[in-house]
Amino acid sequence: MNTPTVHTSTVHTATHDPRFAERYRAMSSRDSRFDGQFITGVHSTGIYCRPSCPAMTPHAKNVSFYRTAAAAHEAGLRACKRCLPDAVPGSPDWNTNDDLASRAMRLIADGVVERDGVTGLAARLGYTTRHLTRVLVAELGAGPLALARANRAQNARTLLLSTELSIADVAFAAGFSSIRQFNDTIAAVYESTPSALRRAKRLPAAATDGASISLRLPARAPFDGEGLLGFLGDHAVAGLETVDGGTFERRVRLPHGLATVRLSLDGPAAVRCEAKLDSLADVSTLVTRVRRLFDLDADSVAIDAALSTDDTLAPLVAALPGLRLPGSLDAEETLFRTLVGQQISVAAARTVLARLTTELGTDGLFPTAAQMAGSEGVIRGPAARVRTIMGVAEAAANGGLALDLGTPVGEFTERLVALPGVGPWTAGYLAMRVLGNPDVLLASDLVVLQTAGSLGLASTRKALANHGERWAPWRSYATLHLWRARVTARDARARTIVG
Repeated sequence: MNTPTVHTSTVHTATHDPRFAERYRAMSSRDSRFDGQFITGVHSTGIYCRPSCPAMTPHAKNVSFYRTAAAAHEAGLRACKRCLPDAVPGSPDWNTNDDLASRAMRLIADGVVERDGVTGLAARLGYTTRHLTRVLVAELGAGPLALARANRAQNARTLLLSTELSIADVAFAAGFSSIRQFNDTIAAVYESTPSALRRAKRLPAAATDGASISLRLPARAPFDGEGLLGFLGDHAVAGLETVDGGTFERRVRLPHGLATVRLSLDGPAAVRCEAKLDSLADVSTLVTRVRRLFDLDADSVAIDAALSTDDTLAPLVAALPGLRLPGSLDAEETLFRTLVGQQISVAAARTVLARLTTELGTDGLFPTAAQMAGSEGVIRGPAARVRTIMGVAEAAANGGLALDLGTPVGEFTERLVALPGVGPWTAGYLAMRVLGNPDVLLASDLVVLQTAGSLGLASTRKALANHGERWAPWRSYATLHLWRARVTARDARARTIVG
C-alpha cells in the first residue's frame, strides 16, 4: 500500500490529487482492510475516523487524510466515538520503511519518550532534538511529544475498555505523569472523561488482580496466528517457555521489572495477552512487544497480493494466507539463541539453550549478555562457535553492540557482521526477527535454497537472490514461505535456525 499523504489544508479535490482520490475511494467503500493504514479527518464535524467508519460519507472538500492520530489531534480533531479509530492494528509503515520517522515511531511505541524524554529519543536515533522534531512534523504531521501523547491516549483507552484497573492505575500504566495530564488528554482526544469512556465499554472486561491485565490485541486479517504459535512451540526452550493447548507462556524482562506473559489466539484475527507485571508502567511496552512478536500490524493483503504475482510462490501463499514474521520479545536473547542454534538441529539447540537457562539464567529468564560474558567454560561446542558467542557477549555487555529498534537496517547488519564469526545470514535473520524488516531474503539458508531448487526457482544463492528481487519489499515473507514449504518431520530435524 502506498504511503498516505498528510494533508494540512481543509479543502481538497480528488481530481487534482490521485493519492487523495485513492484514499477517498477506500474510505467511501468502508473497507476495513485500510483501518490503521491512514486516518480520515472530517473538518465539518471536527472528528477523525478509521476508513471503515459506518457514518455518512463526508464531502471530499471537508476531508483530510493523516498518517498518525497525533497529526489529527494537532489539526484540532477528536476521535470518533462511533468507530473508535485507534482500536485497530497499527500502521505497517513503521516496519516497511526504514526512514527516520518510521524508526522514531518504533521507539515511541516502545515507550522511549516516557522513559528517556525527547532528548533520549533523539540520542537513540543519532540526531538533535530540533532536527528530529522538524522531520517528524514534516513527515507525520506532529512532533515527538505529540506522537507520544497520542500513543499514551490510545493505550489508556484500551485499558479503560478492557480491564478493571482503577482510573489512577490506567493513567500510570499508559505512561501519564499525573492524573490531571491524563484527564486533560482524554478530554482533548476523545471529548470525554476516563469514567465516561469506561461506562461506554464495548469490549468484554477482564478481571485484574494487582498488576495483572488481560487484553485483546487485534491483527489485520488474514492472520496465520496458528502458524506463528507453531513456530514458537517448535523452538520453545525448556525452563524458559511453555506451549500448551494453543497458549505460549514465559517470563519477560521489561524496563521497570519482569512480567509473566500468557499469549493465545482470540478469534481469527487477534491475540489474547494475559500478563502479571512487576510494574504497570510496563504495560504499553509489553503490548508493543507482543504486537511485534506476532507481527500484528502487517498488511497481509498487500504482502500476499505482491508475492502471488510470482507463479511459483502463488500456491504457497494461497495455502498459507496471512503468514507473519515471528518477532522478538528480547533482542539480546534472540541474538544468542540464533548464535547457539547455527549449524545444529533445532532439537540440539533447544537442549543447549535449556542448559544455559538453567545454569546461567535467573528468575526463569535466559541469561543476559553480562551473564554470558562471565560464563567461560559453561558454553560448550566447537571452539570457533564458543569464541563467537563469548565475543558477542562481551561486546553487548560493555555497550559495544546495541540492538536498537531505532537503528537503520544497514547499520544494524554492519554492526553485527563486524563481529568475528557473525555472518550475513545471522545479521539478516536478526533484522527480520528484531527489527521486523520485511525485505530480507536469506538466499544462503540451506532449507530456503533446497526448497527454491525443488520448486524450480533457482539452484544457487546468486540465482535465488536475483530471482528474489521481484519479491521486494516483502522478501522476508517469501523466505518464510520457502521455509514453511519444507516443514516436514525430516526437515524439522535438519533445519539450522532457532530463535
